[in-house]
Amino acid sequence: MKLLVTGGAGFIGSAVVRLAIQRGHAVVNLDALTYAACLDNVAGVANSPNYAFEQADIRDRAALDRVFAAHQPDAVMHLAAESHVDRSIDGPGTFIETNITGTYNMLEAARSYWQAQGKPERFRFHHISTDEVYGSLPADPEVLFTEDTAYDPRSPYSASKASSDHLVRAWFETYGLPVVLTNCSNNYGPYHFPEKLIPVIILNALAGKPLPIYGDGSNIRDWLFVEDHADALLLVAERGTPGRSYNIGGENERSNLELVETLCDILDTLRPREDGKSYARQITFVTDRPGHDARYAIDPSRIRAELGWRPSVTVEEGLRKTVEWYLDNESWWRALQGRHGVGQRLGVKA
Repeated sequence: MKLLVTGGAGFIGSAVVRLAIQRGHAVVNLDALTYAACLDNVAGVANSPNYAFEQADIRDRAALDRVFAAHQPDAVMHLAAESHVDRSIDGPGTFIETNITGTYNMLEAARSYWQAQGKPERFRFHHISTDEVYGSLPADPEVLFTEDTAYDPRSPYSASKASSDHLVRAWFETYGLPVVLTNCSNNYGPYHFPEKLIPVIILNALAGKPLPIYGDGSNIRDWLFVEDHADALLLVAERGTPGRSYNIGGENERSNLELVETLCDILDTLRPREDGKSYARQITFVTDRPGHDARYAIDPSRIRAELGWRPSVTVEEGLRKTVEWYLDNESWWRALQGRHGVGQRLGVKA
C-alpha cells in the first residue's frame, strides 16, 4: 500500500514509518515538525525510494489537499497530535486546534480525495487514539477498558482525543468514509521524546538528578512497547473492518513506582553508579498532577480474536531494550534537551 502517515516524525509515527518501509509499503510522512518531532527518528529509511516527506500542518486544509492530490495514498494513518497531558494543562488551546480541528481537516481532505477517486473500497482512514479517552479505572484487576467502555476524559488532552474519535465515527456513519480506530495504552521504547515518564527517569538517573514520581506512585498504567504498537497499527490498517475500533494494550500493568524501580534495577546492571549505590536512592515523590487518573488497563481480546495480534515482549524485556537504546544513542537525546519545556515540571496549574 501507499500510506499517508501524519505525525511520522514523532515517537509512535516514526515507528510506524520505519516498520512500514521495512515491510515494503510506500510511505508519505506528513509532519509539521513541532517541538516533539525529530527527522532523525526516520533517518534510517529517509533514503528509501518508497519514502517521501511533506512538511505540512494538519490545521492547514489547503496543504492537506495538495498532499493528497500529489501522492494519492491508499490509506491514511492519522497519528499527528499534541499528546503530553502536562502541556495540555498549561496550554489547552493548541490541543483543541490540532487534535480536534486538525482531525476535522484530515477527515474532510480524505473524504474529498476518496470521493474524487470514486470511493475505492480498499481506502482506509485509520485514526490512532488513546485509552485515556475512557477515563479512570478502579483498582479491581478484573475491570478493563473495552471498545464498548463509555468515554469519560479527565484532561484537556484526553478530551481533545475523545472529540477527535467522535468526529471519525461521525464521518463513517454520515458520509460512509471507511474508517478504523485504535485506542492504545501507554507507549514506550526507542525515540521517546524526553518529556515523558520513562525517558525522564532514564536521563535524570544518568545525570544524577531526582527521579520524580507524581503523588505516591500508585497510579497504574498498561505499558505497550512502541514497536509492538506499530505492528498492531499496520495490521489494523491492512485488515481492520471499516467502522470498527480496536483496543491495543501491552497486557503489562505496573504502578508508576514499580515501573521506576524496574528502570533503576536495569540501570544498576547496565550502567552502575560510581558510588555503587542504586539509582533508586534518587526517587523523589512530587506534587501530583491535577486530575491524575488512577488506573488504565486495556482488554485487547478483540484485536487478538479478529486479527491475531499479541504483544511480543513483557514490560521488563521492553524496558531493558529501551534503556539499552538510550545508553547507545546519547547524541539523539542530547540534541533534544534544549527544546522548550524539556526538563521542566509542567502541568501544575489547577
